[in-house]
Amino acid sequence: MLEAAFWGLIQGLTEFLPISSSGHLVLVPALLGQDPPDLATSAMLHLGTLLAVLVYFRREVVEVLTFTDKGKRLLLLVLIGTIPAAVFGLALESQFDWLNERPTAVAIALFLTGIVLFSTRWLHRGEKVVADASIRDTVIMGLGQAVALIPGVSRSGATISTGLLRGFTHAEAARYSFLLGIPAIAGAGLLKGMDLVDSGAGISGDILVGVAVAAVTGYAAIAFLLRLIGRTGLAPFGIYCMVAGIVALLIV
Repeated sequence: MLEAAFWGLIQGLTEFLPISSSGHLVLVPALLGQDPPDLATSAMLHLGTLLAVLVYFRREVVEVLTFTDKGKRLLLLVLIGTIPAAVFGLALESQFDWLNERPTAVAIALFLTGIVLFSTRWLHRGEKVVADASIRDTVIMGLGQAVALIPGVSRSGATISTGLLRGFTHAEAARYSFLLGIPAIAGAGLLKGMDLVDSGAGISGDILVGVAVAAVTGYAAIAFLLRLIGRTGLAPFGIYCMVAGIVALLIV
């Protein structure tokens, strides 16, 4: 139960903070000399973070489900933004799996993520909001999400950075990133769930504790980032990723 709760904490915090959940789920076990979470735990933890983002953005979800004009447009943009990651994920799945098994490569990717995040401090602060998003904005942010399939590259960090590049405010870039991440998180959980079914592994009751921890900490991470990012930008997270990447390289 404690182990499931620990992985739920890691998943919930790192899925939405721009510090790479995939990187931490590879590097933390390597640093601790432990095995990474098994398929059952990993699949269920994605369910926890999916629940967190759906609850936090419940108004937008309701608009999509009730097919309001705003909801239909948002759904179209999110689906378009999901296409690049889906294409790259299916085409390069074996390569991403290969990288996922190499902590050194993940540590380097985390360090490079930190450089990108820190460099956004020199971007001009935009004024664009999600309601102003264009197809081009969504495609470019979707390409950022596709790059984040590389273990160690933060999905939220990549999409928020590209959002800032497209002129969104910090808070709106983060909000758009989280909405864009709903199909990605659901898809990752579905794929891991299918692997779980193929492997014949079972789900223990303790994992539900991890799901609850992932959901609560994920919700808190979303709220924390949306309140903080307008004041600090991504630079503090960039410093963290660079330091974490260097430490992981030295130890691993």
